[in-house]
Amino acid sequence: MPFLSLSLYNFRNLKNGKIDFLAKEIYFVGENGQGKSNILEALYYSSYGSSFRTHTDSQIVTYGNSGFRVSSLYSNESKNVQQIAVVYEDGKKSIEKNGKRIRDRKELVNTIPCVLFCHDDMRFATGEPECRRFFLDQSLTMYDGLYIDDLRAYRKILKTRNVVLKESKLEMLDVYDVQLAQKGVEIQKKRKNAIFQFNQIFGKLYEEISGIAGVSIVYIPSWKEIKQEVGTRFPNVEDIVGLLKSKREQDAVMMTTMSGPHRDKVIFVKDGRQFVPNASTGQCRLIALLLRVSQAVYYTRITGIKPVLLMDDVMLELDPNKRQRLTAMLPEYEQLFCTFLPGEPYDRYKRDGTRVYHIENGEWNEKI
Repeated sequence: MPFLSLSLYNFRNLKNGKIDFLAKEIYFVGENGQGKSNILEALYYSSYGSSFRTHTDSQIVTYGNSGFRVSSLYSNESKNVQQIAVVYEDGKKSIEKNGKRIRDRKELVNTIPCVLFCHDDMRFATGEPECRRFFLDQSLTMYDGLYIDDLRAYRKILKTRNVVLKESKLEMLDVYDVQLAQKGVEIQKKRKNAIFQFNQIFGKLYEEISGIAGVSIVYIPSWKEIKQEVGTRFPNVEDIVGLLKSKREQDAVMMTTMSGPHRDKVIFVKDGRQFVPNASTGQCRLIALLLRVSQAVYYTRITGIKPVLLMDDVMLELDPNKRQRLTAMLPEYEQLFCTFLPGEPYDRYKRDGTRVYHIENGEWNEKI
């Protein structure tokens, strides 16, 4: 199992101390606001060097203090014990792996891969297009360091190109158009392939749990594929440069770049029509859950590594039958962490060796 223990210091409302995780499944049970989600956040922070709940690290610090520390011991694929430590103090963050400073969070890719299930995932089904782009990019950045580089470079070029448009320095666009096209084409190719892979997983899962067949994910790139006499082909850099040049007047008027991967869309379709606008809340919630399940399966198929699952009160809105089906169909995992309210029937999901911690006022006590 990857996580062996987690040590906390001034992290939200959690008491300072160490939690042992020598089990494949760990449950945290407690009322809302007691600290269950904070523990999952600390695990996620230890894995990726950032929070899934805030972009402002200072919000994580226990009130009245200037910084926090999260340190985890984990077992790598060779069964060697390793350590990740993240320290935030006086507005600055540092990350160490086995005592060695990490300069870029990209170096944490594949270290302790975690797939997070949380209530906010509903936005992947019903939110704005950028929410689904975020999910797609997250799925790729979990294992592909080159994709991280391409995405960062694209965003930097896009930002500069937009400044040029705002300042009406259109003579400079030739250079930036080529750079934007080079990075953007690579991003779209990988996104298209990822959606193809996801569709091998998602639709079948959705049908098995909901009974609704034929729901699929469709990727709509902003830079369209080019029609040919036989089928279509993916646009190359020259195609995109020509497209950007043809749209310069529009971009200049709007003072921003109106096409590119930052405008891509991902939708859910059934029988040739968008599914989400007419779907029930329960059906949309299931889409969000199964996207995360698909993300875990996709990651394992690509890397051969089983992830850690972090599940934060995600089954509350499912009826008992769907809960049971979803629990039975969880992807292969290296370790599972779940949060539950006291009234939930978590005993039904326990296995031999499952550890259960009761959380109250930021303190944890194991139920034997």
